[in-house]
Amino acid sequence: MTNYERMEKGLIYDPADEEIMDEQVPWQEKLWAFNQLKPSEYDKKQQYMREVFAECGENCYIELPFRANWGGRHLHFGSGIYANSNLTLVDDGHIYVGDKVMFGPNVTIATANHPIDPELRSRGLQYNKDVYIGENAWIGAGAVIVPGVHIGKNTVIGAGSIVTKDIPDHVIAVGNPCRVMREVSDRDKEFFYKNERIDWDNIG
Repeated sequence: MTNYERMEKGLIYDPADEEIMDEQVPWQEKLWAFNQLKPSEYDKKQQYMREVFAECGENCYIELPFRANWGGRHLHFGSGIYANSNLTLVDDGHIYVGDKVMFGPNVTIATANHPIDPELRSRGLQYNKDVYIGENAWIGAGAVIVPGVHIGKNTVIGAGSIVTKDIPDHVIAVGNPCRVMREVSDRDKEFFYKNERIDWDNIG
């Protein structure tokens, strides 16, 4: 089995393998060019996402700069996704993002990990575990999501959280390590910030 095949199966492999690097570097080159785009070059941003990402739905937007080990080649975007600046993806494995997910600035999602065994780690070996983020989730600024994590739909991850375990649907989760604080409730339909009420009649 080649290192590339081991990479795809989530096994321990050598990421510096020549076959892997020959495929990875061109995607990194494309990413470099993507990060040089002007804010007004909206169509070129859309073109990059459609051509490079494994999947990309409609009406997705990324504030630059955008960082990704494979340029987003292993990124699966639904539709209506917004990512603020400095979204960083260690996308050696696959990252699946549902519709209408929002990312605050400086979010990191890692799929790659290294063995605890010091001998294996000293050889630069790694393995990848895919990450899944459900539809309409909101990932707060500075959050870190580690390999293999699943985050449920309609869930909010608080700013600065370190997500090391799966988080279910319809909850607010915060902290290091990230833990469920409470469920999304009817009160959230009435108040948007502390005791400030949502003025539903005036919202378009």
